[in-house]
Amino acid sequence: MSTTRALFVGHGTPMNAIEDNDFTRTWSALGEGTTPRAILAVSAHWYTRGTGVTAMSDPRTIHDFHGFPQELFDVQYNAPGDPEIAELVRDVAKPTLVQNDHDWGLDHGTWSVLKHMYPEADIPVVQLSIDATKPLSEHYDLGTRLARLATEHDVLIVGSGNVVHNLSLVDWHGGDTGFAWADEFDEAARDIMLGDPDRLASLREHAGYTRAVPTPDHFLPLAYIAGVSAATGGSVDVFNDRRTMGSLSMTGYRVAS
Repeated sequence: MSTTRALFVGHGTPMNAIEDNDFTRTWSALGEGTTPRAILAVSAHWYTRGTGVTAMSDPRTIHDFHGFPQELFDVQYNAPGDPEIAELVRDVAKPTLVQNDHDWGLDHGTWSVLKHMYPEADIPVVQLSIDATKPLSEHYDLGTRLARLATEHDVLIVGSGNVVHNLSLVDWHGGDTGFAWADEFDEAARDIMLGDPDRLASLREHAGYTRAVPTPDHFLPLAYIAGVSAATGGSVDVFNDRRTMGSLSMTGYRVAS
């Protein structure tokens, strides 16, 4: 039986944290029967200069959004941290310098997904920030090194973002449909992830790249999961293969070996 090593999750709107829909039911199913030692989350919403890792025992739940109902702000995802796993992250990430962080916590890119996967919040969670100063290739390479956490230490690596993420072009009444350019770019990404994740950087040459990825924050978590896939030789399958509101992709990937 194969073991899930890594996931890339298209997390979409924060409202998914408290909604019951096709996307969140799939996330719940992904968590069933899997109990990793810990989770390392790479969220689009911790975008920094330099690389940090949460090293506290009790990370706070961060409500990093506005304009949503109070029910969403009331959510607390009280998973423990794991300073020992944070130290392992710092070790395997070398030569990337990773600094211990005691201020951040778990942002909604992480807890909106894990709330469905592990509703008991009983698995330790550590977050890794995305260094905005580094090119895609360095994030991919870091992902290949972090793969040791999955294969040697039973750490589930979760990248959370969106392959297509253009809020300026969102059709708020578009439902679960995508613009043609969004569909085409998401499909091109799918072909690479299912065929040769090492070629992820070639998507920058795709005609739809600038519209699909106007800023790299939501796309870069995918580079980490592509790196894990390449390093482990794991099989990749796709879930939630859909676009929503025109310019958001909910597509996710599971790496197993």
